[in-house]
Amino acid sequence: MNRSITIGTRGSQLALWQAQFVKDQLIHHFPDVEVNLKIIKTTGDAVLDRSLVGLGKGVFTKEIEIALHNGEIDLAVHSLKDLPTELPEGLRIGAIPTRNDPRDVLITSNGSSLEELQSGAKIGTTSPRRKAQLLHIRPDLQVVDVRGNVDTRLRKLQETDLDGIILAAAGMIRLQKEDCITQYFDTEKMVPAVGQGALAIEVRDNDSIVEKLLDPLNDKTTASEITAERTLLECLGGGCQLPIGAYAKYIHDGELSLIGTVCRPDGKLRIVEKASGNINKPERLGKIVTDKLRNSGADELLKTL
Repeated sequence: MNRSITIGTRGSQLALWQAQFVKDQLIHHFPDVEVNLKIIKTTGDAVLDRSLVGLGKGVFTKEIEIALHNGEIDLAVHSLKDLPTELPEGLRIGAIPTRNDPRDVLITSNGSSLEELQSGAKIGTTSPRRKAQLLHIRPDLQVVDVRGNVDTRLRKLQETDLDGIILAAAGMIRLQKEDCITQYFDTEKMVPAVGQGALAIEVRDNDSIVEKLLDPLNDKTTASEITAERTLLECLGGGCQLPIGAYAKYIHDGELSLIGTVCRPDGKLRIVEKASGNINKPERLGKIVTDKLRNSGADELLKTL
């Protein structure tokens, strides 16, 4: 197959790693295909002086999706947790490669674990989900906004009065910075963001050539896990800027487990529900856990946010 493919990506070190990973996979499976990268600046990249809360959905994806829709690129690579559950008309997820570590990690300036941090210690994160769950565990900590890519946040940890930051394990692993990690959070105590650790490769509808190229990159187990998580998020009407978490995991014998949480921003209330179900019916599992969350008061809690 002789043709040229252009991948759209953000310009951060992590985003470029992810796009390069997809490029390498495509070249491995289709050596005759020429693959190029096109860097596209998103709203989330441009707005660095304030919190992402209030900027709406798709702050890290919208401009890339416009380029995809207009035919400037052939596919887009996203961190799946950045991708809204409702995609623009004419676009869809074409493949989800095997997921990396879905956990959140704590990185502290002096190597102290979460339990060892002094009362009043200052922890940086922009995520309402991380903030709420952290305060649920340690209500005596201060949580402040910290924006920027992985290197920027690590530098701020060293150069400011921050005692720690929370990041995604997958990003640290991809950038070979595992040595910086102080502690991994258990997925039940700090439920990950929907899709955390996974990549989404977005394509135009009915682009059969690109679909064929992406076939070998899609991991069916990961795709089912992500579908369960995104179904929950969609049913709750949430996005990555609300304190909602969900994590699905293949257990055994065709079974998926799913844990979901909805939190008050201050961490004083954290609703958690779980269920398991058939891996081939991930939407059903997502709806079951959604219903359990609703029965425990999730809708009322979300209305107050």
